[in-house]
Amino acid sequence: MTASAIAADRFDVFGTTAVLLVTEPTAIGRAREVADGVLADVDRAASRFRADSELAALNSAGGTSVTVSSTFAELLAAALRAAKLTGGDVDPTCARALAGLGYDRDFADIRAAGPMAPRLTGPVGPVAGWRSVRLDRAARRVRLDHGAQLDLGATAKAWAADKCAWLIGDKLGCGVLVSLGGDVAIGGPSPADGWQIRVTDDHAALPSAPGQTVTITAGGLATSSTTVRSWTVGGRQVHHIIDPATGEPASSCWRTVSVAAGTCVDANTASTAAIIRGPAALDWLHDLGLPARLVRHDGSAETVAGWPEDGTPEGAA
Repeated sequence: MTASAIAADRFDVFGTTAVLLVTEPTAIGRAREVADGVLADVDRAASRFRADSELAALNSAGGTSVTVSSTFAELLAAALRAAKLTGGDVDPTCARALAGLGYDRDFADIRAAGPMAPRLTGPVGPVAGWRSVRLDRAARRVRLDHGAQLDLGATAKAWAADKCAWLIGDKLGCGVLVSLGGDVAIGGPSPADGWQIRVTDDHAALPSAPGQTVTITAGGLATSSTTVRSWTVGGRQVHHIIDPATGEPASSCWRTVSVAAGTCVDANTASTAAIIRGPAALDWLHDLGLPARLVRHDGSAETVAGWPEDGTPEGAA
């Protein structure tokens, strides 16, 4: 399969940019239809910025049990699995902390608003914690204890990428790459030379931006960064990756972490946890056998578990 045989579609979704690539040009229209269906379903279920979403209804339920759709149950199960696998470093109960920092609307609106005043006074403290989420998956019933408020941003977009890639590959029988804001999932048979992906701080950066090009043929790849979704609150720079232990934006030696894994959800779980874990992430990722590239604030990079070395420090953000 040559690069010229790959069809592409780019569109906006979830406040970011989606890229859809298929190895059968005549299938791009049908692939987009499948993707649109999945993404609309996920948005109705898990958007924190829609008053009519299932997540908004659950956050407003005051601790009472709520019946949810199968999509929401799957999304929540994925988030709880991520929390368990990371010892709570990737926690879905960070919504209150994010809202307190002003992240209570699409990020484009935050960026347009410019510097803002603090929403909260005094220390935030630890989040309620993922064990406060009571999910009966078989009955599709959910209850939030201890005042927990959900945000599924650390896993829902990656889950959607995985679901789109799997469905398109299965239904259309072609190779497919789905990128949702840089969360990449692969489905179906890959091109003979694999899928080439440019890894940078910002998925929307030009090809000339500092970074590295890697090739994958299956699974997923995700990048977490403290530099792109950042804004100013009360004169300080903050970002969207919350340390559940403090309820504050994670203070990390890494500005960007990219991870390859069997699924995009697993890749994004690991890249987010690595930001929070700081220096300890190197041994953790190595022991898990997850190829990763971790970039410090000065642009120097570390690679582990077989991720190819590029040897070129990046410019500081």
